[in-house]
Amino acid sequence: MASQHSLSGAASCAPERLYRLSDYQIIRRPRYGRWISAAAILSVLGMIAYAFATGQIDWQVFRRFLTVSSILNGVANTVILAVLAMAIGIALGTITAIMRSSDNPVLQSVAFAYIWLFRGTPVLLQLMLWYNLALVFPVIGIPGVWSMPMIEFMTPFTAALLGLALNQGAYTSEVMRAGMLSVDTGQYEAAKTIGMTRLRALRRIVLPQAMRVVIPPLGNEFILLVKTTSLASVIQFSEVMYNASSIYYSNARVVELLLVAGAWYLAVVSVLTLIQIPLERHFAKGSERR
Repeated sequence: MASQHSLSGAASCAPERLYRLSDYQIIRRPRYGRWISAAAILSVLGMIAYAFATGQIDWQVFRRFLTVSSILNGVANTVILAVLAMAIGIALGTITAIMRSSDNPVLQSVAFAYIWLFRGTPVLLQLMLWYNLALVFPVIGIPGVWSMPMIEFMTPFTAALLGLALNQGAYTSEVMRAGMLSVDTGQYEAAKTIGMTRLRALRRIVLPQAMRVVIPPLGNEFILLVKTTSLASVIQFSEVMYNASSIYYSNARVVELLLVAGAWYLAVVSVLTLIQIPLERHFAKGSERR
């Protein structure tokens, strides 16, 4: 706070007027650092935009391929794969989180081994292993009931779904376990005193409260999963990245098609972010902090 009053004349003022705060005016301190940093950031963004606008990018090609059927089919396959993998991952994650909190050492060990295995290996490696599973198990089925060659069963979609869902389940398990641990142990004891079994207490009391903690990281995991589906292109699954690369292999418009794929990823992630916000508000009802 500073004063516009001239201090040179303050000595001539009466003491009671000199200390009367209502006569002073608040003047904001100039923040040159803020303006300089903002100008620097805008300059960098302007240079990046200018480079893309004047670079060797044919924006007509970008606009033309943005809505071609091959790209749209790839976007649809990406969304379907991400939704199914996330649904299976949430189910697996919830089951393994319950297993880890169980008193049974066998269940704890199995859940720990599953999480350790799939969190400890790269997703790309898992996808490749699933896609080449026929080299280990040539036939899949139930002896005497049904069987089929593994190479026919393990399509690119099946391999991608298994790889992404199992990997996602390992990470979701830790998210669910964190949410369950956030619920006070008194809730379990209260449920036990009114005769609830452990599973019923989990379903009716613990999990609904844990969702408030679980939803934000789960939303983040879902967004990450959408982008991770691009790895399925290495096993020839027809998602948006695979279809974009197939096009630029034929017309050599690499940057334009990469920008098309990037635009669609951003669009899908934006929609998911908008869906996450009301979900967080719904499960935050009744809590003090939002």
